Amino acid sequence: MCTRNVLTILVLAGALAACPAKKKPGAPQASPGASAATAAAAAANDAAAEAGARIYSGNCVPCHQQNGVGIPSVYPSLSGSPVVLGDPTQLALWVIKGQRPPSMPAGRYPTQMLQFGWMRPADAAALFSYLRSNFGNSATPVDAAVVAKALGQ
Repeated sequence: MCTRNVLTILVLAGALAACPAKKKPGAPQASPGASAATAAAAAANDAAAEAGARIYSGNCVPCHQQNGVGIPSVYPSLSGSPVVLGDPTQLALWVIKGQRPPSMPAGRYPTQMLQFGWMRPADAAALFSYLRSNFGNSATPVDAAVVAKALGQ
């Protein structure tokens, strides 16, 4: 009887080992011909998304709230914002240097946007990409080189 149980366990273990591993829902799926470069790019995108979410949570939530809707008449919503969805150069100048973009009407909110001059271009790009792909937004990611150029770096 003991030999039969051991044999059954070995057969089940072999069958499980032959099964392909399941990926998390939403995780990038590698095709059989996917290159190492494609896998590296997907990992870099994941890392940037995590960095953007972390920067947002640590710096932006008090004003714009966890869900990005802001506080009516005090802090603007990021959802559908022409500043967030518009020119990344203007967004970089606004967030990092405090230069109001032309797409933002003056005097609409009584508060001043904090300047995040400490932010490196890579951090800013991660944050902006996060903003442009969350809160109902759907815009292309922002590259760190675009931010650096906007800031004259």
